Amino acid sequence: MGPWRCLLLLPLLAAAARAQQQQFMEYVERRLTLLEERISQWHDQSSRYSTELRDFKNQVLGMLETAEKEREAMRSEAESAAVRVDRLEREVDYLETQNPAPPCVEVDETLMEKQVATAKQRKNEKYTKLTDCSDTIASVRAMKILKRFGSTSGLWTKDAAGNSEKIYVFDGTANDTVYVFPRMREFTLFSATRKAARIKLPYPWVGTGHLVYDGHLYYIRQQGPGPFQVIKFNLANKTVVDSSVFPAEEQIPVFGLSPFTYIEVAVDEEGLWAIYATKEDEKNICLAKLDPTSLDIEQMWDTPCPRENAEGAFVVCGALHVVYNTRLPSRPRVQCVFDVSGTLAPEDASLVYFPKRYGSHSGMKYSPRERQIYAWDDGYQIIYRMEMKKKLEV
Repeated sequence: MGPWRCLLLLPLLAAAARAQQQQFMEYVERRLTLLEERISQWHDQSSRYSTELRDFKNQVLGMLETAEKEREAMRSEAESAAVRVDRLEREVDYLETQNPAPPCVEVDETLMEKQVATAKQRKNEKYTKLTDCSDTIASVRAMKILKRFGSTSGLWTKDAAGNSEKIYVFDGTANDTVYVFPRMREFTLFSATRKAARIKLPYPWVGTGHLVYDGHLYYIRQQGPGPFQVIKFNLANKTVVDSSVFPAEEQIPVFGLSPFTYIEVAVDEEGLWAIYATKEDEKNICLAKLDPTSLDIEQMWDTPCPRENAEGAFVVCGALHVVYNTRLPSRPRVQCVFDVSGTLAPEDASLVYFPKRYGSHSGMKYSPRERQIYAWDDGYQIIYRMEMKKKLEV
């Protein structure tokens, strides 16, 4: 082929190459566009799937959280129900095995007459001491004013037997709720009763002559206008375990300055006592020895201690100590002592003075294990620590 023919073919070949190149570029662009569309579609689908998966995950987590809360609530309810059932079973067992049947506290006239007759037969007999206690009060060694709580008249005390530190508070002269503080600290520091437990008594008390002794509360009840009863209340199971009509006819207030108290239950080294007064000998105070188990009267005495201007009394080593004051409160003093064993003559007893503070004592409880007196003076709670001496040394 000649040179001129080659020259003619070169433009044709160049045009053909450009056409092929253009077609190839168009093909590549179409493929890239299709690929981009597929990538975009995949991205959209992946994003949608991710969103749906995330929503599903959140939904499952919410359902799991709700299920866990419901499971925990059901478990808590089941445990609570089990505890209640167990408590109910224990309470039923306790009531069946521990609580005695409530005693009859209605007044039996025949029994009362028999008790009065028996007590009168043993009146003023010589007393045989149960212990070798021969101490008597020489003076008030110290006094501590704890606080002011409740009404102007009331009573506070500890259990006179054992080592319990509980404080029992009887606010007022007629009520049915006793406050119990776990220790002296809680009673002293807190003015309110939020730190105190409450014991609801089956019958209301009257006066301030009550006593806590050996796990039992001995308190005075009057049923209407009828005679007075001594109620023995078990503090552990909160039940009345015994009661007795006090075998004394036509009782009158035992203390001239405390007209709300008809029977003062006291305790000393010898045991349980009752201080009272009757119209038969309305000028003087009477004393009786009680059996703490049966509440029977073991012996009774007429004492030479007058009721007039008396504000309280307690027993120490078998000797009744009567505290006197005046209508206008002055310095209270032990001015009459009656020893049932005859060891201490009234004229040989010390004249014991209490420091003058506020008004008149409405409650004075002697603790034989602590040798001190828990007093309630015009709403103030006071502790008197006593100095003791032998009776023959006084």
